[in-house]
Amino acid sequence: MSFKLKEELNFLDFQGVDPQQEFDLIPKGTVAKVNMMIKPGGYNDPERGWTGGYATASSTTDSVYLNCEFVVLEGPFAKRKVWSLIGLYSPKGPTWGNSGRSFIRAILNSARGFAEKDNSPQAIAARQIKGIEDLNGIEFIAKIAVEKNQDGEERNLIKIALTKDHKDYHKIGQPVSVPTASSASDSTKASTAPAWAR
Repeated sequence: MSFKLKEELNFLDFQGVDPQQEFDLIPKGTVAKVNMMIKPGGYNDPERGWTGGYATASSTTDSVYLNCEFVVLEGPFAKRKVWSLIGLYSPKGPTWGNSGRSFIRAILNSARGFAEKDNSPQAIAARQIKGIEDLNGIEFIAKIAVEKNQDGEERNLIKIALTKDHKDYHKIGQPVSVPTASSASDSTKASTAPAWAR
């Protein structure tokens, strides 16, 4: 296959190419609206609701997690990417999985506009998903952290989702969640459904 570029480029001579750009870390504590995408790991466990191949199973630790990429949607760090894992299971005990479930709960609260302590029927419904695929593409308000990796190098990651009751939540703007499987198939509820379910 051959094609012609709009401008002629020499793909063998890299002298005239702009130098590689190295980005500084996003400052710790930065609040930003992000879009979360899950890199499928191909692992399924239908009994736990892990279907669609979204989960990843570690070949070394036997832990299971979601391998996530977060893209900053607006502000001075727009289009920057942050990578983090969301724990689903660890053979060492329930702590990692419980932490991941708490994070997912906060993501749903953030994306769908509910406070952590809101236990209304609407809030309870908003914290339920049909499957992991409902989280793929979800937008929420995140607090960006800085931590050292196993090699001692600092990196950005996201472990906190801000909910409606947080003082910085409304500074960024209301997130817009991807539709859930149930709402997408029920057109009769489209006009009266809350924003998170449209």
